[in-house]
Amino acid sequence: MISAESITSPANPRIKRAAALRDADGRRTTGLTLVDGRRELARAAAAGIEIVEVFVDARRLADAAAGDFGTPLADWLATLAAGGTQVATASERAFARVAFGGRNEGVVGVVRFGPRPLAAVSLAVDRPMFVIEGVEKPGNLGAILRTADAAGLGGVMVCDARTDVANPAVIRASLGTAFSMPLATCSTAEAIDWCRRHGRQVVAAMPNGARLWHEADFGSGPALLLGSEAHGISGAWSAAARAGAIRMESVRLPMRGIADSLNLSATAAVLAYEAVRRMEAGR
Repeated sequence: MISAESITSPANPRIKRAAALRDADGRRTTGLTLVDGRRELARAAAAGIEIVEVFVDARRLADAAAGDFGTPLADWLATLAAGGTQVATASERAFARVAFGGRNEGVVGVVRFGPRPLAAVSLAVDRPMFVIEGVEKPGNLGAILRTADAAGLGGVMVCDARTDVANPAVIRASLGTAFSMPLATCSTAEAIDWCRRHGRQVVAAMPNGARLWHEADFGSGPALLLGSEAHGISGAWSAAARAGAIRMESVRLPMRGIADSLNLSATAAVLAYEAVRRMEAGR
């Protein structure tokens, strides 16, 4: 059994501090964020991320068997507590204040996780990678991280984003792969300079790309570039290519229906698996 504080009020200071992490300002000032779900918290722990505290819906604690996790919830919480994580049970009203809307899995954690600069991240030089510029929707960024993990990409570079990588919705949509995927944040200028210094072929997805995606030269370990949902890729990339600073080819996916574009994460998945297919085929 675990010895845990019992919280009944939504106004409890610990609950209020944790709930503030749903906002970007709260994450920036503390270096902490919220993680919804036991699977995502387990992946954070496996990646060496510090789990500062965990809140458990008191209604779930008594009947939470091992299920898909192999270890009953109470035993798992006891292991976390033994490692220094603060554990608290929360009433329905208190837990609702920190939980992710209607997707209440009974466990929410506070972890020490935030953006990391490009210089601090080791991106695999021999694997395709994503460069995501100006992404706005947390769900899209999270899904892209999930794709990068599934396809075995060498990392993800997020530049000039309008959402932060520590957004709880990003972590949720990534299924916790945000913790294990090499993930760097930077400006567009830094991303262009990195591609220049490392000789990366840039494959840029655009609605009016010059070639179909499967006809492009993916080179060795390409940087797969995608832009924001609303504005696409900035002109800085084309300018750098015209100046000879980077090698870039624009590609398009055929749109045979009435829609004029795919969802950002769907486009990312097509390019990721094509890049991996080329690499594994040796071309």
